[in-house]
Amino acid sequence: MNATERTPADLLRTALTGDPGRPLVTFYDDSSGERVELSVATFANWVAKTANLLQDDLGAEPGDRLALLLPAHWQTAVWLLAGFSTGVVVDVAGDPAAADLVVSGPDTLVEARSCPGERVALSLRPMGARFPQAPEGFLDYAVEVPGQGDHFTPYTPVDPEAGALAFGGARELTGSQVVARAREDASALGLAPGSRLLSGLPYDGWSGLSAGLLAPLAAGGSVVLCRHLDRLAPDALEQRRDSERITATAG
Repeated sequence: MNATERTPADLLRTALTGDPGRPLVTFYDDSSGERVELSVATFANWVAKTANLLQDDLGAEPGDRLALLLPAHWQTAVWLLAGFSTGVVVDVAGDPAAADLVVSGPDTLVEARSCPGERVALSLRPMGARFPQAPEGFLDYAVEVPGQGDHFTPYTPVDPEAGALAFGGARELTGSQVVARAREDASALGLAPGSRLLSGLPYDGWSGLSAGLLAPLAAGGSVVLCRHLDRLAPDALEQRRDSERITATAG
């Protein structure tokens, strides 16, 4: 624990100063067989590029509301930290019509079109691939993000006491509250540096976001994030626990 860690972005910076080559997010999609593993350094690079896209190309400013319409996915985790890094309020499953910008997966494009501001779409295809054809009215994340800078500095320092995370427009948490709750959850789950938490929870509320990213990050551990985990046979799940050296489970 570090007294200077007052925002979720601070937690990622601390992880980078430790062992940047260790795994941070390992993602499985058990409907497609996809597996992606991101080290701390690789994850932080994706966050920096996405934060630069947010700040420079999309013109997002601290306090703007970003409606995040994405499932539990490694790219969703990237967008969460990018939002926290720029000071926007990440509204999970928020109303796009009431947001300044929206980030959507392929299954929520119709809903996302109600956003009056910038719209970004993710194909969620394996390896972060682009859409075969970008949805009309949306920027294709996979096309826009590669050319962004590898390092990010916010134009305005992020206020840890400003809003950072909301759920469907309600129950807004500040950055410092996100950090505090993540640490509490890490303790309750028995997480420590090097812990490997397997989570099959959706990213639709605090429990899923905490187990699926924030608590392991706060503890200096890592997460094995599984989408469609219910499709995995019990023996295959046990094999995954062994192969991924799981020390704790959520969901």
